[in-house]
Amino acid sequence: MDPKIAKADEKIQKIISEKRRKSVEDKRVGSEIFDKQTLETLYKLANQGYMDVLNGAISTGKEANVLKGLKYKNGKEKFIAVKIYRIATSDFKKMQYYIQGDPRFNIKSNNKRQLINNWVNKEFRNLTRGFDAEVSVPKPIVALNNVLLLEFIGDDEGNPAQTVRNQKPEDVDDFLDKLLFETKKFIHDANLIHGDLSTFNILNKDENPVIIDVSQSVVRDHPIANELLVRDIKNIFNEFKKLGASTSIKEIKEKLDLGNDLDID
Repeated sequence: MDPKIAKADEKIQKIISEKRRKSVEDKRVGSEIFDKQTLETLYKLANQGYMDVLNGAISTGKEANVLKGLKYKNGKEKFIAVKIYRIATSDFKKMQYYIQGDPRFNIKSNNKRQLINNWVNKEFRNLTRGFDAEVSVPKPIVALNNVLLLEFIGDDEGNPAQTVRNQKPEDVDDFLDKLLFETKKFIHDANLIHGDLSTFNILNKDENPVIIDVSQSVVRDHPIANELLVRDIKNIFNEFKKLGASTSIKEIKEKLDLGNDLDID
């Protein structure tokens, strides 16, 4: 084995918890996540001081896994989220669909790893735009290759905030109003359309919404922006109606300040 990779692998193995290593399923997933370049990338980020420890999963998906990282400073620990896109299982056709037509990216290659690296950069830039516009999104820290480091959303003990799908708000109408306020800023101030806004991609942090998973989000002048906006509105209406919200498509449009130009059946 390349000494550099061996060193990286040793570093990563040290920062993965014993509980994780003892799980057969985690071993299988781990072999898919920690390929050669990912190990190199994680080692480089650790060596640059962005993190010291990886300790357990926050969420797992077909395309990406989010792990909990720790950074020690002045004797105190700070949690971060480490999002790792998996080369082997990512949906490249979907990625191309959302990236093509985005003026911020000029993708001329069909190289899968290059596409994923651009996808991670896209999520980092979208988070940056949202954060700078004071939208409730995780603060981005750094992106490198297929790895994205971002703010950990959870409590001081390292327990991650749950999605709305898993933790229904106590006051659904109040929570929806807060979400629409944040979404309005996302659209008008960050100049972005989320594209996959649902109860899977909204965290319930102390009864306040945090919008996550913005890799597919597009700028407002993207060719498919209106199509995605209509889909987002319908998703929010349908899903929050099921949770008991008293709202309508018209009311959602008004609260998002979309005027009468957007036609929704």
